Amino acid sequence: MVVKKHKTSKKGFSIRRNYWLPAGYLLLSVFLMILPLEGFISSFKTVLGYIFLPQVRAAHSVTTYAQEVSQTVRELLDAHSENQELKQEIATNRLLVAQAQAVLEENQRLSNTLQLSAQHRWKGKWARVAYREPSQWNTVTLDKGTRDGIAERSAVIAMEDGKAGLAGIVIEVTERTSKVLLVRDEDFSAAVYLERGKETGLLTGNGPRPVRIQYIPLQAYVEEGDNVYTSSTSSVFPAGIWVGTVSKVKEDESFQTALTVQVDLAIHSSAIQEVFVIAAG
Repeated sequence: MVVKKHKTSKKGFSIRRNYWLPAGYLLLSVFLMILPLEGFISSFKTVLGYIFLPQVRAAHSVTTYAQEVSQTVRELLDAHSENQELKQEIATNRLLVAQAQAVLEENQRLSNTLQLSAQHRWKGKWARVAYREPSQWNTVTLDKGTRDGIAERSAVIAMEDGKAGLAGIVIEVTERTSKVLLVRDEDFSAAVYLERGKETGLLTGNGPRPVRIQYIPLQAYVEEGDNVYTSSTSSVFPAGIWVGTVSKVKEDESFQTALTVQVDLAIHSSAIQEVFVIAAG
């Protein structure tokens, strides 16, 4: 009888515990909800909620994890963006290197063709023909000007069939362009000499007609095919620039004491695409 009473008492305690525990959690939850959200009470409420409510701990864990994931994703995105920028910089640098190499090879090719010595017999700038007047083939406009070191009264050389020859003289210069008067123009003139006998004369343009050399003495020995070069007596052109070859010799109609020598130019106007402008002085 005593044992039975003990079992009944134990069973009743278990029932009361199962009843009071949920009720206690409920009261604690209500208590936490009605507490104010300021100062010490707010901190105390947060601590109690974290300790007694599993949902709070779970939410805190999820929030912490989400923050860590967000930070990781942000770092990955930043790393990806930096990687893309680095790839673009590398591609740009490679392009600049390729362009520099192309320019270097082009300058080397032109210098070798022009046979410039290591001491730079002629110093100057390469330039390309940017404009040619359709109705006027005696001038061309280059793509370089004063900012590139080009000045008026500079001699201009061009290439044709792998050989360098006199092309003209700079007559106008702007910051970015320069205008060249070609040898064929009637206003062009230069002191020249004939290679065979070293006779000197004045080379003048003649428009659509052959270029000529005037004031060659009648006694001078001149033959077709003789080379013509700029003379050291010229105030503009350096000595030794190839002008062309003698194509015809005849007595001057105005001055019976001199020969008129026609010249087949080394550089023809229509063939000029790129030129070497010799630095003045």
